[in-house]
Amino acid sequence: MTGPADRPGLRPRFWERVPLKNLNPQEWEALCDGCGKCCLNKLEDADTGEVVFTRVACRLLDDETCRCAHYETRKSIVPECVMLSPGNLDEIAYWMPATCAYRLLAQGKPLFDWHPLISGDPDSVHAAGISVRGWTVAEFDVPVEDWEDYVIEEEL
Repeated sequence: MTGPADRPGLRPRFWERVPLKNLNPQEWEALCDGCGKCCLNKLEDADTGEVVFTRVACRLLDDETCRCAHYETRKSIVPECVMLSPGNLDEIAYWMPATCAYRLLAQGKPLFDWHPLISGDPDSVHAAGISVRGWTVAEFDVPVEDWEDYVIEEEL
């Protein structure tokens, strides 16, 4: 099977050899496992800084593909969208899911076996039960004041 790591612009096993700040744009994007967790709305305790995830998904998340429906223009549609980059990763890594490749690599940890770059299968994240496929609720369907009712447990 030809996997994501065989795509043009990706150096062999780049995630193990190249610092995040030195990745080319194709490599940076390939780190995304397609879980969709970063598109879940989160709540942050103002006193403790603790971040919890909710099942309430950004209005642009496609619940079937677990991808942004308007990725290239997302910031113009959702101004509060946080666009992860090598320049802001240190500031917002705590906000990313514990399984996120960007967060893992920033912490010096390896990718999980189900990550598409390891498995060679873009659907492995869904087969492993890591993605949000099929269990989110749309943010327009839930008033912000009720988001606490949709808090989920995220492994840290």
